[in-house]
Order: sequence, then C-alpha cells, then structure tokens
Amino acid sequence: MDCPLCAAAARDNIVWQDGQCRVILEDNPEYPGYCRVIWGEHVAEMSDLPPSGQRRLFDVVLATERALRTLMNPDKINLASLGNMVPHLHWHVIARFADDRHFPESIWGREQRSGQPRSAPKRDALARRIAAELTAAPH
Repeated sequence: MDCPLCAAAARDNIVWQDGQCRVILEDNPEYPGYCRVIWGEHVAEMSDLPPSGQRRLFDVVLATERALRTLMNPDKINLASLGNMVPHLHWHVIARFADDRHFPESIWGREQRSGQPRSAPKRDALARRIAAELTAAPH
C-alpha cells in the first residue's frame, strides 16, 4: 500500500500528537491555520473505528477547532472529512474569514477575490491550546 498520509507521518509539520492521531499545520499562506487531524492507523472511514476511537478523533477535531477560534478569531471554521483522493481517515479543520479567497465557497470552490493575508498561529501556541482544550472540562 502506498498511502501518502502513512508515509508522510515522519515529515509532517506536527503540532500535536498522541498514540492515536496527530494534528498538522499545513503550510498554506492562503489559509493560515489550516490543520489536518490524521488518524494514526490506515483506515478509510469513521465507522472503521471502534466507538472509543471515533470519540477520540472527534475530540481532537473539536479541540483543534476551539484552539483556532481562540487564537485566530475567524468568521467561520470549516470541517471536512473527504478522503476521495487519499482514503486515509483525516479531517480538515480550516479557519475561514469573510475576506479570504473563496469565502463563502469552500476552499476548493470558485475563487471570489484576491484575499487578505493573515498569519498562521504559532505552532507552540497552537499545540498548547489544543492540549488545554483536550484536558478542559467538557464543553
């Protein structure tokens, strides 16, 4: 099997990880704060995981969302789990702003404008915030 998400684990821009999944910060100047939450084992669908794995993965997705909201104050967060091109379970967590290139379309949609530059959150601040969200009381 030649899975790019399995092979990329060693060279990803990992912000946070545990024994089950990792959060990477994409190097995407058009969409700073674009993260992917990637399940560690090669599975294709959420339903391939036991309930405890499903809960853990979604807890990390939500912690990443809350961290980006805190650090970047976006107008919206987009969550997507597609896997059509790479059938390895992962979620896209994308901070969106009303003046970004594609808003209100998805980032894969039709471009609407040139977009405004923004800075990505610092990796260490994002890592601390994700960890804090995961250890905080349930929301």
